[in-house]
Amino acid sequence: MELEILYQDDYYIAVNKPAGMMVHKSNIAMDDEPVYALQTLRDQIGIKVYPLHRIDRPTSGILWFAKSSEAVAPFQELFTNNEIKKYYLTIVRGYTKEKEALIDHPLKKKLKKELQEAQTEYLRLAEVEIPFASSPKHETSRYSLVRAYPLTGRMHQIRRHMAHERNYIIGDNTHGDNRQNRFFREHFQMHHMLLHAWQTEFIHPITKEVIRVTANPPDYFMKIVQSFGWENIIA
Repeated sequence: MELEILYQDDYYIAVNKPAGMMVHKSNIAMDDEPVYALQTLRDQIGIKVYPLHRIDRPTSGILWFAKSSEAVAPFQELFTNNEIKKYYLTIVRGYTKEKEALIDHPLKKKLKKELQEAQTEYLRLAEVEIPFASSPKHETSRYSLVRAYPLTGRMHQIRRHMAHERNYIIGDNTHGDNRQNRFFREHFQMHHMLLHAWQTEFIHPITKEVIRVTANPPDYFMKIVQSFGWENIIA
C-alpha cells in the first residue's frame, strides 16, 4: 500500500496514517505480519526517514517524519517548547460539559505509580441527539463532535482525558464504553475508533515558514459525520 503524502519539503514529510498501522516496529504487535508506517514510507519514497512523534495504532491522521537525522532535533524542539499545535477530531458519548474547556488531570505513566501533568483543551464543534437507545436508561442517544488539542503528550492522553470526563471516545476498546462501541458496530457497522489527528500548525524550524497541514478523516469517520449531519462543520 502507499501512504497519502500531505506535505513534503527537503527536510520533513507528513503522511495520513491509516487506523491500524503502527508507526514503527514494536513488541506489542500481535499480528503475524503487521504493517509499519516507517518502513512503508521508506520504501515508498526511497530514502530513510525518522519518526518525529507517535500516534496510537487505532488513531488515524497526520504523522510527521524527518528526512535526515540532523532535521530531527529542530522539529522535536517544537514539541518541547509547545510551539506546535496538533488538533484531533473525535466523536464522543454525550454532550461535553462545556462548549470549550481545559481538562487538567494528571495521568499515571504506564507501569509506574507517579502521576504526570497532563492537559487537553477541547472545543465542542457540534452535538446530536438520535432517536435510538444505546443504553437501557434512555430512549435517545447523544453525541458530540469534538476538536481536541493536547498541550502535553502522555500515552493515550486524549482517550484517557475524555474517559475522565465520561465523554468516552466511540470505538475506543481500551478506555471507552463497551455498550456504545457495540451500539455503533450494530447500528452503523463501525469497527474503528473515532479519533483522527486532523490538523497541524507550526513555524518551520529551518525555513521559518508557517506550515498548516490538514488530513481528511477516513471514510468510516465521515460516514458517522454525515449520518449525524455534521459534514459542513469540518469541510
